[in-house]
Amino acid sequence: MRLLVTRPRDDAEALAGPLAALGIEILIEPLLGIRYRDGPPPDLAGVQAILATSANGVRALVRRCDDRDVAVFAVGDATARAARAAGYRAVESARGTVEDLARLVCARLDAGAGALLHVAGKTVAGDLGGLVAGAGFKVCRHVYYEAAPAECFSAAAVRAMAEGEVDGVIFFSPRTAAIFVSLAEAHELTDVCPGMVAYCLSPAVAERARLLPWRRAVTAARPDQETLIATIGQDRAVPKDGP
Repeated sequence: MRLLVTRPRDDAEALAGPLAALGIEILIEPLLGIRYRDGPPPDLAGVQAILATSANGVRALVRRCDDRDVAVFAVGDATARAARAAGYRAVESARGTVEDLARLVCARLDAGAGALLHVAGKTVAGDLGGLVAGAGFKVCRHVYYEAAPAECFSAAAVRAMAEGEVDGVIFFSPRTAAIFVSLAEAHELTDVCPGMVAYCLSPAVAERARLLPWRRAVTAARPDQETLIATIGQDRAVPKDGP
């Protein structure tokens, strides 16, 4: 089984090991390129916690800041792992969506204990600040990177899909799914999609992906990397000509 991974390269490479353990080969085709912004370190005075909605946000922050003593609240386990790998000692994972992260913050933190620093990209999914503002939290959103969309597929990806060498495509965000749809149409590859499965992190991702005629679209029961990988492993048992 060979799957095309559309995540930014650092995130995509982290999937290679878990998928290889399932006997799955990957072809990395980043549809978003991460561009980190330079600038001064953030002022952490009065900040009780950092909110991280992506591993790229963590990577962007550690490029600017050496302080690892502030608690980190991460949207999911992959983001939490990136924070721990960077040296942060107090890390909690919401294991889900921005909404799950907001609920975790409201349950664990005191709005009167200080502000929250949200390290983010130029484009964000959901309104994290708005979700916790109702509980009295002040959120300072710092844009430390941007994710630039790919303008075309690589020649290797076009050839592999056109020749039927790709069994499925992994999508982690509605944005990458939308980019894939646009590029598949531009490269006249929509007719190869019925031979592939779309593996989607969430219903919102699947909604965008279903604009193409996949053999089937499979959605993880929970929006986290581990569940999606397990879902892919389970789906391998479905016959290629199955429903």
